Amino acid sequence: MSDGIRKEPVPQESEAARAQQQEEDIRVREAIKTAELENVREHHRQAKAPLVRMVKRDDISRKKAVVIRLAAVVCALVTGGLLILALGHNPISVYAEMVVGSLGSTTVLQETIRNAIPLLITSMAVSLAFRMRFWNIGAEGQILAGAVAASYVALFLSESLGHVPSLLIMAVVAVVAGGLYGMIPAVFRAKWNTNETLFTLMLNYIALCFVKYLQNGPWRDPALNGFPKIAMFGSEARLPKLFGVNIGWIIALVLVVLVSIYLTRTKQGYEISVVGESSNTARYAGINVTKVMLRTMFISGALAGLVGFIQVSGADFTLSENTTGGVGFTAITVAWMSKLNPPVMLIVAFFIAMLTKGAGRIQTAFKIPASAANVLIGIILFFLLGCEFFINYKLVWRKKQTAGAPPKETAKEAVNNG
Repeated sequence: MSDGIRKEPVPQESEAARAQQQEEDIRVREAIKTAELENVREHHRQAKAPLVRMVKRDDISRKKAVVIRLAAVVCALVTGGLLILALGHNPISVYAEMVVGSLGSTTVLQETIRNAIPLLITSMAVSLAFRMRFWNIGAEGQILAGAVAASYVALFLSESLGHVPSLLIMAVVAVVAGGLYGMIPAVFRAKWNTNETLFTLMLNYIALCFVKYLQNGPWRDPALNGFPKIAMFGSEARLPKLFGVNIGWIIALVLVVLVSIYLTRTKQGYEISVVGESSNTARYAGINVTKVMLRTMFISGALAGLVGFIQVSGADFTLSENTTGGVGFTAITVAWMSKLNPPVMLIVAFFIAMLTKGAGRIQTAFKIPASAANVLIGIILFFLLGCEFFINYKLVWRKKQTAGAPPKETAKEAVNNG
C-alpha cells in the first residue's frame, strides 16, 4: 500500500556538480597556497638580492647612444673644470688654450699629427689580437724590438746602403723583429696555455732593459764623453717629410684601409672573429686555432715593430728608452674606445693626440703642473670610456618590499589563470 507520500529521486546531475565543485575548491586552495609560497620565496630572494646589479642591454637606439655620449662629454668637461677651478684658473680659458695649443697653427698641427701616427698604428696592432681575445699588452716591447732592429741598420749599414735602400731594409727588419717578438707569447699560449697578459707585459720590461743596455754599452756614442746616449741617425736613415710631417702619416692611413679590409673582407679576418667568439667552435668548424693565433700575433707585433721604425727614423732620429713614450699602453685605450674599428681609431687617436699636445701647452701658458695636466686628460678619458659601459649595460635596482606578508594579488591571478 502506498502511504500517499511519493519520494522524488535525487538527480544524478546535482551530485556530480557537487563533486565537481568540491574538486574545484580543492584546486583553488592548492593554487592559492602554491602562489603564496612562491610569493614568500620571491620575497626572500629579493631581500637577499644585491641593491643594484648589472644587466647587458639587448639593444639600444642610436639616438639614446648619442645622448649618453654627449652626457659623458659634458660630465668630463664639468669635472675637469672643477679641477681647473681648484688650481685657480678659468676652465673656459684653459680649454680654449688646449685647442689652440693643438690646432692653432701649422706648426702645432703638424706636431699633433706626428703624435697621432704611432698611436693610430699601435692601436690597430693591439686590436688584431684583441679581436681574437688574445690580450696583447706587450706593444711597448714590440715597438722597441722593431726600433732596435731598425736602429742597427741606421747606425752600422745606412752609409754604405744609401737613403732609399736603408729605409726599406730598416722597415723590413723592424716588421720582422716586432712580429717575432709578438709571436713568443703566442707560442707559449698555444703550447703551455700560459697567461698572455702577464707574459706580454713582462716582455715589455725585457725589451726596455735591453735598450738601456745598448745605451750604456755597445751602442753608446763615444763622442759624448761617456754620456749614455746612442748617436743620432744620419740623413740617409731618416724618413722624408710631406707637408711638414714625416711620411709615417701616409703609412698610417694606408694601414687603416688595409687592416679594415683584412678584418672584414678576408678569410683570415673571419677566422680571427670565430676564434674570438669561441675557440672550441672554431676547432669544430675546422679552423686551426694555433695557426690563427700565431699568424695574428705576428701581424700584431709586426705593426708595432713598424711603429718603432717610424719613431726612430721619422721622429726621434735615434734610439732611447723613451722611444715608445707610453704609446703601447695608450693605444689600448684608443682600441677600446673605437670598439676595435680601424676607421674610428683614426678619429680617437687624433683626439687623444690633441689632448696630449694641448696639455703640454697649458703647462707653459698657465703654469699648471704636468701631473695636474695628466689628471685632466685622465678625467676626460675616464668619462668617455665609462659612457660605453652605460651603452652596453644598464643598472637594475632591487625592488622595495613593504614589511609584513607578501601581496596576494599574484595568488588570485594564479587562480584566474589556472
